[in-house]
Amino acid sequence: MTKRQKELFEYWVRCSTSPQWLVTRCRIILGLNDGKSKKQIAREENKVISTVRKWSKRWFRRNRELSKLEKTDIKSKDYCEKILISLRDSGRSGRPIIFTAEQVVQIIAMACEVKDDSNSHISHWTWGDIAREAVNRKTVKSISASSVGRFLSEAHIKPHLSRYWLNTCTENPEFHEEAKIICDLYNKAQELFEQEIFLVSTDEKTGIQALERCHPTHPSKPCKHKTKPELREHEYERHGTLCLIANFMVATGKIITPTLGPTRTEIDFLNHIKKAVSSDPSKEWIFVADQLNTHKSESLVKWVAQQCGIKKDLGIKGKTGILKSMETRKTFLSDPTHRIRFAYTPKHSSWLNQIEIWFSIITRRLLKRGSFKSTEHLEKRILKFINFFNETMAKPFKWTYKSRPLTV
Repeated sequence: MTKRQKELFEYWVRCSTSPQWLVTRCRIILGLNDGKSKKQIAREENKVISTVRKWSKRWFRRNRELSKLEKTDIKSKDYCEKILISLRDSGRSGRPIIFTAEQVVQIIAMACEVKDDSNSHISHWTWGDIAREAVNRKTVKSISASSVGRFLSEAHIKPHLSRYWLNTCTENPEFHEEAKIICDLYNKAQELFEQEIFLVSTDEKTGIQALERCHPTHPSKPCKHKTKPELREHEYERHGTLCLIANFMVATGKIITPTLGPTRTEIDFLNHIKKAVSSDPSKEWIFVADQLNTHKSESLVKWVAQQCGIKKDLGIKGKTGILKSMETRKTFLSDPTHRIRFAYTPKHSSWLNQIEIWFSIITRRLLKRGSFKSTEHLEKRILKFINFFNETMAKPFKWTYKSRPLTV
């Protein structure tokens, strides 16, 4: 052995993270280098003499080549890897292949089948189901569930897992037309604000639970070796729920005239809009909202008509005129000539409504880890957070979506 090789072997023997096979083989070669007999080394390492002979011969064959590499400009890391390769087990032929590549592909394809449209007695696959079905379809003569599991794991397929998915509507031409209206309003928000036209994003956050933890929370503490995180009790007492209807002023980034209550009915939303407009009744208002039925209600149409001085006959709900259907009411409420009007996001596109971004902020900063003794306490905390947000965090969101298909 060269001096460099001996230092490496001694290091691997001392290192606490070295695998046992490496330590044993290093000791055998070091013992031979120190002049010990093969029998003596076998006794000390509690190995059979054939093992010592095997690694003695292998090292003798490889050492000449490794010694030559030392004289080159090979990097230390690469040199260590060369030595480790010489100490590892040789490749083995392994067990003969039982299943062909075609059979494996057919089994994987079977695991990717959707069961909803079939007459099967199950709704999804398990490894055992796939194994039985593969035999029934004569894909293989026999196969175990564990073999199926191994094939699926290698392909990163987990047929037992499922999650909800909402199909995108961005391929619909109407989506881009409606989304473009919303995006154009966001881009002009500051200009509209200077013209005393308020662009407001509004929506409801329902089912906010007043959860009180059964035991006090333990604060984070410094420790000698690591940080001790805050400890929260997982058990809680539920004191009811609240619905928050919020308005996000797009130009300023502030929350204005929030409404908190137990419900989100048609009247609740109408009163909320009335409250927002009454904060500055002389200005024009544009509300960005989704297409919930309460956002296109009969009472909202009548109130907007009254505020805008529209005296024509509105018709009868469900029968004639503007009040006939949700579509006719939507057309009226989104009329750009009205002082108070609505811009509706496309269906299944809540992410186009900026108030949803703010809802995620209040969830992370207050609701997720808060403990509330009652709905009154929850309401007080929410209002305090809104004041805190307006004073310290409020700013317009940087809107980058342009309502056009993404291109590569």
